[in-house]
Amino acid sequence: MPDKHLHIISFIVPFPVNYGGVFDIYHKIVALHKAGVRIYLHCFTEHGRQQPELNRFCEKIFYYPRKKGLTGLSPRLPYIVASRMDKNLWRNLEQDDYPVLIEGIHAAGWLLKRTASPRKIILRLHNVEHDYYRQLFLSSSSTIDRIYYHFESVLLRSFEKKIAAIPDIILAVSDQDTESYRQRFGVKNIEMLPVFTGFANDEPPAGTGYFCLYHGNLSVPENEKAVAWLLSEIFFDSQMPFVIAGKNPSPELKQFIARFDNAKLISDPSVEKMKSLIADAQCNVLPSFNVTGIKLKIINALFHGRHCIVNNAAVRGSGVESICNVAKTPQEFREAVERFSSLPLDEKDIAARKKVLNELFDDDKNCAKLIQRIW
Repeated sequence: MPDKHLHIISFIVPFPVNYGGVFDIYHKIVALHKAGVRIYLHCFTEHGRQQPELNRFCEKIFYYPRKKGLTGLSPRLPYIVASRMDKNLWRNLEQDDYPVLIEGIHAAGWLLKRTASPRKIILRLHNVEHDYYRQLFLSSSSTIDRIYYHFESVLLRSFEKKIAAIPDIILAVSDQDTESYRQRFGVKNIEMLPVFTGFANDEPPAGTGYFCLYHGNLSVPENEKAVAWLLSEIFFDSQMPFVIAGKNPSPELKQFIARFDNAKLISDPSVEKMKSLIADAQCNVLPSFNVTGIKLKIINALFHGRHCIVNNAAVRGSGVESICNVAKTPQEFREAVERFSSLPLDEKDIAARKKVLNELFDDDKNCAKLIQRIW
């Protein structure tokens, strides 16, 4: 059987594995390498940093500087795309006709510059990006940020519509995103492929924890809004300790959290610290105000934590609705926290959780599906 060669264009250097989108890309690379695929990785870096760890899985790695500030702006393209347009990438891809897997709309600018060839093109959606930026616009309190998010959302919708028919197949991370592309852009060649996690055979902890936890990238307006909502609506008078953990919290968020005696902020925790927090918590409380993509923090909490309390927006179309505790109102959230505050996960709940998670997030099985779609 001839070797399988694959170009992967990643919108970011997929290491270290410290947030959602990187999880999917990194563990997909690991799974493809394990399956014998020879990978040529092209990735964009903002700081010129290279990651030798990735050399273990790739035949060759190409790093491209992302244009910052005014040099990355375009009147017709979204900033996240225009800042990753690079002629050296076009030249490197033209050296052969190997299939190309594009990781994220951010990295899809090449589709506008490609030369005609018989190569297979696969686009991996990490979000419906124009929806994501629209919701960042609605969540942000900064006028400058709101202007940026608004125009980025408008340009992203135009860009996504323009390129939607180009790939041979589009792979979304949720049923919700799959349906959005079908309805809005008339895309037929799209299907859902679950995220790659590296969590095979992991199990939730036994016993009970002693606090509730919210975790996420705290510099994202949506997550900052979620923390403020949880403190103001759910934990303002709770006897249950509430821990907020994540990277880059703003000074304003730090000051807000400090007003609550039962709340504790852990800024920029290591991967190991975050894993121990998830395992030690009694409840991972993870509402979302964004209905696009998949929330890897919820998948992480289901694999490694106890009770997971969410709202509909956090899990819609994800496939994990049945193994989360879904609350709709602040009152329902408060009641769920109270109900689960000292209740261990029972064997029935653990068995149901493992069944769903192992069916959806089996990296080897999903890798086999991906290989079948490409070759």
